[in-house]
Amino acid sequence: TQSTWGSNETTRTKMSGSTRQIVLREHPEGLPDAQQHFELRTVPIPTLGDGSLLLQSMYFSVDPYLRGVISKQGAGYMPPMELGTPLVSAAVSRVLESSVPEFVAGDIVAAHVPWQEILLTDSQSVRKVDPSVAPVSTALGILGMPGMTAYFGLLHVGQPKAGETLVVSAAAG
Repeated sequence: TQSTWGSNETTRTKMSGSTRQIVLREHPEGLPDAQQHFELRTVPIPTLGDGSLLLQSMYFSVDPYLRGVISKQGAGYMPPMELGTPLVSAAVSRVLESSVPEFVAGDIVAAHVPWQEILLTDSQSVRKVDPSVAPVSTALGILGMPGMTAYFGLLHVGQPKAGETLVVSAAAG
């Protein structure tokens, strides 16, 4: 669902020079609890620099790997998150300010960024999302990492042949 971070409340927060982020307070040893394991912090809005974009977050992806990286053990292929740092995942955001000509205020982009209302990122790490193609949230699903993993995994790794049986599990996460 769309965060309330894209609301007028965010605009008021931006004017005051601060923004909010969700940080890992404690590594969970079982089911994560929002109050115990996470913290909502207020931090200064970063200043736009050369080659960067100031973004307003709209949607964050909550992918299965996040459960592993918030634990003390990590995800096996990724180290555990450090305590006191913002969660990081794929997100869809609106460009508020840009120091590069390829992006202008109002552009919608996808990037792997911290869970923060207003954030600064390098322009090289984002890709534009065309809202005329599909709802922008699909950049985190079927037109994002999960969809591309399924597409290339099926067609380029699995390479199914005519006459073979293909079973797709909806809960393979």
